Amino acid sequence: MASLINTSRGGRIILAAIEKADTFWRRSLGLLFRRGLPAGAGLWIVPCSSIHMFGMCFSLDVLFLDAELRVVKIVRKVRPFGMALGGPHAHSVVEIATGWLPADAVAVGDQLAWATEPREKSIGNKHS
Repeated sequence: MASLINTSRGGRIILAAIEKADTFWRRSLGLLFRRGLPAGAGLWIVPCSSIHMFGMCFSLDVLFLDAELRVVKIVRKVRPFGMALGGPHAHSVVEIATGWLPADAVAVGDQLAWATEPREKSIGNKHS
């Protein structure tokens, strides 16, 4: 399983475990029928420029990324039955449990990357 890191902030880990939804069925199913996401986990939906929360039972924080994995929009606390639009440059979406991602972990314009090896600078470790 891959990790999502923020190369604009020194390689800091955004998510330690991320699932990829890149087929029609995986994108359609998304996080439906789940009760939540564990801390440090997320779902990357690609391609995707907007999400809906119809049928969901928990809120999400959402990162919209362009094709080069640069953050183009951040939407926090998307509630069940809500929607979020990424805009014209959004190419994919990373869904994260609401409240888990610290405000200083990522900003619009930050460059993200995928890592498959363990890294030490986790956002969960406040001492890094």
